[in-house]
Amino acid sequence: MRHLRALCAIADTGSLRKAARQLGMTQPSLTTQLRRIENTIGGRLFSREVTGSRPTPLGRSVLCRARPIVAEMNALLSEVRLEAGQTADARLRVGSTGSRAVVGWLRRLRDRYPDADTTIHIDVSANALLQMVAANQLDVAFVHEVEGAPLRVPEGVERRVLVEREPQFVALAETHPAAARPTVRLADLAADQWMVDPSVDGEGPGLRRVLAAAGLNPRVVYGDYLTAADLVASGEVVTPCQPTARSRQGVAVRPLHGDPLTVRLFLASRVAPAARTGAAGRAPDMALPADTEATGPDDPGTVPGAPLDVDALFGDLADAYFEIAWAGSAYRQWLVRNESPLLRSHEPRARDALDVLGLAGPAEVS
Repeated sequence: MRHLRALCAIADTGSLRKAARQLGMTQPSLTTQLRRIENTIGGRLFSREVTGSRPTPLGRSVLCRARPIVAEMNALLSEVRLEAGQTADARLRVGSTGSRAVVGWLRRLRDRYPDADTTIHIDVSANALLQMVAANQLDVAFVHEVEGAPLRVPEGVERRVLVEREPQFVALAETHPAAARPTVRLADLAADQWMVDPSVDGEGPGLRRVLAAAGLNPRVVYGDYLTAADLVASGEVVTPCQPTARSRQGVAVRPLHGDPLTVRLFLASRVAPAARTGAAGRAPDMALPADTEATGPDDPGTVPGAPLDVDALFGDLADAYFEIAWAGSAYRQWLVRNESPLLRSHEPRARDALDVLGLAGPAEVS
């Protein structure tokens, strides 16, 4: 079963690296496991391409047999655990792409559901998280979608938009000439080497589209954002980054002039049965009240005793995100200048702090 689950994960994510993260193992371990499986079967199951791993004809044949077996085993385990009374403990399973707001969100969720076993699954791939929500492996997932590179939202998954259009800043060396300016233009970085993480869905194509629109063609290389700080500090590369990112030693985080790189932030959850069948007046992406969980109140992934309140989880996320966003001076000023909906949802706190910026309020900022 472990081998079959591994094959399904590689096929679903299209990447050994993403599949390893989903399975909670290292990429070398998964590569070794795949090699053993292929040696046992006697043929290659995946072709390794620049864009990822794709099933070979033999692989597709094996997957056609493997998927029903994995599904049946999942159903068997759920039924046995239910009969054995092992679902009495509440579980809340949340997922997220990398965000500094996750810590505050988890703290609020644990205050809301003190008796629940709340777990977090972090993955740089938003598409992988959306698939996990659709497959009932996660209850909700907080993800970002790069403008111009839409995510593949599975059927039965709805979205609650937190920020419709959030700017991406740039991380560059403190010694870079552009770091002395409060706002950086793309043209200031025309001679620099950009780095993107290929595991972040849409990041590479989104950056290339923006650079091409600006008439620029700098070299773009691939790397891991988790280990990029040293390369940025040394001046080897510049990278896009979230506006909530902290400046590290030797690294400056600056807004980009005109906000050419943007993302949409949203919370994904499974659609309630009424919405799934086309309840009158409901649009697919509207924030629906979570009256009933799609899998029923006895599902082991929900908090027993009451349906999962996705609206409350979304409110906790909004509070946690505003807390992080408001803490950074550059992003705080951007929120005020652009009259962000995040400010409207936290009006008293935001207005009390505007004097720190020397601003009277969002409406008075040019």
